Amino acid sequence: MTTSFEFPLSGRMTEQGHQLVQRVYYEDTDFSGVVYHARYLHFLERGRTDFIRCLGIEQSKLANPEEGEALVFVVHRMEIDFKSPARMDDILSITTRCEKAEGVKMILQQEIRRDATLLIAARVIIACINGNGRPRRLPADVVSALVEN
Repeated sequence: MTTSFEFPLSGRMTEQGHQLVQRVYYEDTDFSGVVYHARYLHFLERGRTDFIRCLGIEQSKLANPEEGEALVFVVHRMEIDFKSPARMDDILSITTRCEKAEGVKMILQQEIRRDATLLIAARVIIACINGNGRPRRLPADVVSALVEN
């Protein structure tokens, strides 16, 4: 049996930014049958992770070129507007785009939609830190990849 997918597993880059498609499962819902508010964080995280992956950035190999130290991305701040609920079996589209990348931070805009209906709008500030939790500048190649897309 041959299986074909409309979208690659890690999503795809579009004119609006990175797009990832996810289905809502029973485990994502609360007793009322709608997606539990904290589960949206999971969908947003998957969108950000696959956005970075599609840019060719391997987070597990991210390092400061000057000092050779390992670098990681952490959420510094998140603003979320809950517009409308998602429900069991809905197909969601998570869109992620970079608003700004400079210094130690990147600002990402994210949306979760069901068809044309906006469910979630989020603004996420991501900081770059070293293994000791100290802020570090985003590597130049990461900034270039982020601002070009």
